[in-house]
Amino acid sequence: MTPALPVRVLLVEDDQRVARVNRDLLERDPGVHVVGSAASCAQGDALARALAPDLILLDVHLPDGSGLGLLHHWRAAGILTDVALITAADDESSVRLALAHGAFDYLIKPFTGARLAELVARHRARRPAVEGGPRLDQAELDRLLGVTPSASESLPRGIDPHTLERVAAALREAGASVSAEDLGERVGLSRVTAWRYLEHLVRVGEASLDHVYGQSGRPAKLYRTAEAGGPG
Repeated sequence: MTPALPVRVLLVEDDQRVARVNRDLLERDPGVHVVGSAASCAQGDALARALAPDLILLDVHLPDGSGLGLLHHWRAAGILTDVALITAADDESSVRLALAHGAFDYLIKPFTGARLAELVARHRARRPAVEGGPRLDQAELDRLLGVTPSASESLPRGIDPHTLERVAAALREAGASVSAEDLGERVGLSRVTAWRYLEHLVRVGEASLDHVYGQSGRPAKLYRTAEAGGPG
């Protein structure tokens, strides 16, 4: 297995004691290397451009300006490095502005080492599997955005989650066993389409199938919710 690439971190923090503590916490992870530390907006801008770190941890209150202004400056210049705010600024407007300017995380001082480790883990999860990949599919984009895959992503091809919910709701409302044809009429689907959705509900345990034999000898398929009783 190819080892994970190291995370190269730049700290922008004017309190040198805090910067040392943050460095020590970060470098407990052997896969993290703090490549530089800046104490002002000007130094942070220069080091960000010179070192091209993977991750920047940025304070808001700096002696020569605001870290939020620096973040906006970077984004306007096309610098898309992952930036997380680590700051005592706990007002909602600062948080909203940071997120609007593209910060992917925001830690309010004081914070725990575990929360800082989680921040680094989130950064790792956002990194592309192959550096410089030309295009993203939806699954990769969702991973970068931190979107948790929904249950609908496991549905087989041809099963629409909204239609599935309509069919399941109609089956519950029926209160008794119904045929695919009957249920299709209830929800405006063809018999074959309704049958396909009902069979899926049976496979996942949300519906039951009964075979009812009539005078012709050919069994009719009747469906009911898994909680319902026998054929009605």
